[in-house]
Amino acid sequence: MPVYDYKCQDHGIFNELATMEDASNPAACPSCGKLCGRVIMLSPEFLNMDPQKRQAEMTNEKARYEPEFSTEERREEDHHHKNGCGCSSHKPGKSKLMYTARGEKMFPSARPWMISH
Repeated sequence: MPVYDYKCQDHGIFNELATMEDASNPAACPSCGKLCGRVIMLSPEFLNMDPQKRQAEMTNEKARYEPEFSTEERREEDHHHKNGCGCSSHKPGKSKLMYTARGEKMFPSARPWMISH
């Protein structure tokens, strides 16, 4: 049987064993007997977490239950053209491809460290 956390307005937080069917039902405070609602406690590790990591965890958790699917319309509205993005919306410039006397491809000043094949 799982242990659930409850909060009494007068005596604070207490723990009780309850079945999963009774998880949403209130429990009696052990000090005063007053019915108290269940609370969900966050672990201290989550509260003291680095803000960027906490944001990443929240984003991952949201994506787990509310995934965003890539569609043609979404790609069009989210796409911001950047220099050299490779999409078909801009006209290609003149190719810098050259051939040597032996027929090898050569791209002068594009990537001189690359080996042609």
